[in-house]
Amino acid sequence: MHALKKNRPLRRIVLASAATVSGMVLLLSLKPHSTPQVAVTAPSTAPSGGSTSGSGSGSSTGTKSVTGDTVQTRWGPVQVRITLKNGKLTEVTAVTYPTENPRDQEINSYAIPRLRAEALTAQSASIDTVSGATYTSDGYRQSLQSALDSADS
Repeated sequence: MHALKKNRPLRRIVLASAATVSGMVLLLSLKPHSTPQVAVTAPSTAPSGGSTSGSGSGSSTGTKSVTGDTVQTRWGPVQVRITLKNGKLTEVTAVTYPTENPRDQEINSYAIPRLRAEALTAQSASIDTVSGATYTSDGYRQSLQSALDSADS
């Protein structure tokens, strides 16, 4: 005898109610991300277009450090600084990124090193998004591109 036979409507109602209640409990148990806070960073002595230092007269010689634009993401600002040596990307450092709560810290503890490695390998801002860190990845990519653009000019 099947549990959902048509001659047992009360049993169907009880099972449907139990399924609905279970679904609601699971849905309500999800914890939303905390409210984004405005991050305040110390003012830079260089314009957001970057600071450069290095030797040589051409843009492809010597060592040059450039700080990219600060990109506002849903969870906070992201900004990177790059170092170019003889026109080659040798270092990418995340200057600012979301660290307001433990979840941000957890996500970015694995995302930032992966983004750095991707950028150094690609030698450009054409890098993959890190799963679970979409907003940080997008901000990182945009700041990296602005730094690369500033270094070329």
